[in-house]
Amino acid sequence: MKMITKRGVFLWILCFLFVIGIVILVISFANNGSDWAMKRYNKHLYSNGELIGAGTIYDTDGVALVETKNGERVYNEDRTIRKATLHMVGDKRNFISTGVQSVYDYRLTGYSLMFGVYNLKRYGKGNDLNLTIDSEICAEAYNALDGRKGTVGVVNYKTGDIICCVSYPSFDVNNPPDDIDTNDEYEGVYINRLLTAHYVPGSTFKIVTAVCAIENIPDIFERTWDCGGAYQPDEGVEITCNADHGHKINFKDALAKSCNSAFAQIAIELGEEKLNKTARELGIGSSIKISGDISCYSGKLELNGKIAEDKLGWTGIGQGDTRIAPISMLAIVSAIANGGKAPAMNAVKGLASQAGERLNISIPSSTTQLMDAETASKMKSMLRYNIKEQYGDSNYEGLNLCAKSGTAQIDQYDEHNIAWFTGFMDDDSCPYAFVVAIENGNSGSKTAGPVANRVMQAVKEKYGK
Repeated sequence: MKMITKRGVFLWILCFLFVIGIVILVISFANNGSDWAMKRYNKHLYSNGELIGAGTIYDTDGVALVETKNGERVYNEDRTIRKATLHMVGDKRNFISTGVQSVYDYRLTGYSLMFGVYNLKRYGKGNDLNLTIDSEICAEAYNALDGRKGTVGVVNYKTGDIICCVSYPSFDVNNPPDDIDTNDEYEGVYINRLLTAHYVPGSTFKIVTAVCAIENIPDIFERTWDCGGAYQPDEGVEITCNADHGHKINFKDALAKSCNSAFAQIAIELGEEKLNKTARELGIGSSIKISGDISCYSGKLELNGKIAEDKLGWTGIGQGDTRIAPISMLAIVSAIANGGKAPAMNAVKGLASQAGERLNISIPSSTTQLMDAETASKMKSMLRYNIKEQYGDSNYEGLNLCAKSGTAQIDQYDEHNIAWFTGFMDDDSCPYAFVVAIENGNSGSKTAGPVANRVMQAVKEKYGK
């Protein structure tokens, strides 16, 4: 009798462990099923390591950027569009991790927890994904870069919809170069430079310092500073300026003329704690997610309360150890344009099933208050002043542009600079912000500025009223 009892208890334990195992398996399947289905050995979805079983990806105008035909992925017939949209769409082998073809791979295949990829076989295609990007504007940006490494981004600063996301170097997915992994020309080719590049911000960071000054120095617009072509802080090395701006340069002119002497003094007066606080509030160091799913570089600002005055001064003018992805700068100028509110960035318009039915997909619609409306209004006025008094309205005819250039020095040679130009059109009928960053670009206004003008003129022509 005791033996039977022991066996019964043992069987109950086995049954209990079996049930626990089933529960663990079901939970694992629910959490990881899509990842298991997307393994490259799944011949329903991959051939020779290339994704084949996926739906069509469209741009905002319904132009097919890539689709599956006869068991293979076929990209747009226009070579420039293929190269211009590569980093947003993704390559055939999903080496571009931020491409939607990689991020939304299981959605594009039509995978479901209940039926797996059965519907792919049933309908002969996967789910279709509609994007916010405009392939025409992307092609214009790609041509404007003219073979220079860098990026161009354009976003609607009211809705957060990204209409342009171009990164160079790129390549033609229909004819990949044999030396793509060894030729310096293709260095970083799988990186989306808009989303994940680690760039020194240069004088575009003076926007951050200016916001901090407006919020913390009550008489900032009544103050003046001396510039003799350089500024010597009490501690450390001399901070050189791009010109001798003379005595009594005011705040607006200091930003317009990008006076290092004035902004180094402002940064030192503000101190690390305040400058660091403003930078964090503006999103530097916080990861941006495109459409809630595509991760971007979070940025780096190293102010730990122990740095010397000269280093704080260099940080305030954008030449310290700070690193920013262009998408972060795009978010900041979007907030300035939009009354201090930065809309959630988005690249996805919708998802449709194999049967053409609209499917639920998370599209962010929230906004984040990066600065108060009064600060944003003052910054908008200053950025507009930059164009009228420094860069020239005639160079950006009809755009009503507000912007700031930057020339981030990497070393002593000018050709190794990062040329920046970022801003927005102050136009409710055409509410678009932009960022341009060009590696080895020399001057921000002279190199990146014309690229921005060409792209934004195309945006104005197509979307302006």
